Amino acid sequence: MAKGKNTLKIRRSALASVLLVTALGFGVYGFIFQTEDLAQNEISEVLSENVEDTELAADVLNRLEVKGRAAKTGYARDEFGSGWASVGGCDLRNIILQRSLNEVELDDDDCTVLAGVLNDPYTAKEILFVRGIDTSDDVQIDHVVALSDAWQKGAQDLDFSVRVEFANDPLNLLAVDGPANLQKGDSDAASWLPPNKAFRCAYVARQIGVKDKYSLWVTEAEFAAMRRVLNGCGDQRVPFVE
Repeated sequence: MAKGKNTLKIRRSALASVLLVTALGFGVYGFIFQTEDLAQNEISEVLSENVEDTELAADVLNRLEVKGRAAKTGYARDEFGSGWASVGGCDLRNIILQRSLNEVELDDDDCTVLAGVLNDPYTAKEILFVRGIDTSDDVQIDHVVALSDAWQKGAQDLDFSVRVEFANDPLNLLAVDGPANLQKGDSDAASWLPPNKAFRCAYVARQIGVKDKYSLWVTEAEFAAMRRVLNGCGDQRVPFVE
């Protein structure tokens, strides 16, 4: 299926079945993902992932467009929406934490994660997460393909509603070590890879899957870095969020 920049047809999961954007004046007031009768206990099932019957990451990489980085002019976080979307009254940050942590302790709202244990994919460390002013940032939700990087590689040409979906797509979200996420910043695979070498195959495959899904391109240096990683990954496949 051919993908145009402004007519992108995205394979949507049940999580993002409907996207509503309400605009007031010159800004966006808010947005929410709505799903059909999504119960709280179904969230983990909706966010489950697999790599069965998906494409080889190397094959997907080879069809990505390769060209130079566009100017960052006009980039702002709110070009991708103002904060996290909600599902069934629970925000995506807490949903991703629920997906990623072990021994999760929830608040009485059955949404807010108070504590848990993260086996961090970026550093291979075990992180004890405790919600609090001084501790919540120990675990952060990373956009695997950074918003700024996406903006410079095609996202500025996407419709606003698609950019909001991109910023809230579970395929592009990982709970990770806070300091590692800050170190990564808006880097692509040419300038940053997870210190945990055992995760690099899955990391690069996820970036490739996200860029393919949203018709974003890669630079020559990024393409070369991804190919180097994949050369040691065997039949690494791109992930797919159910």
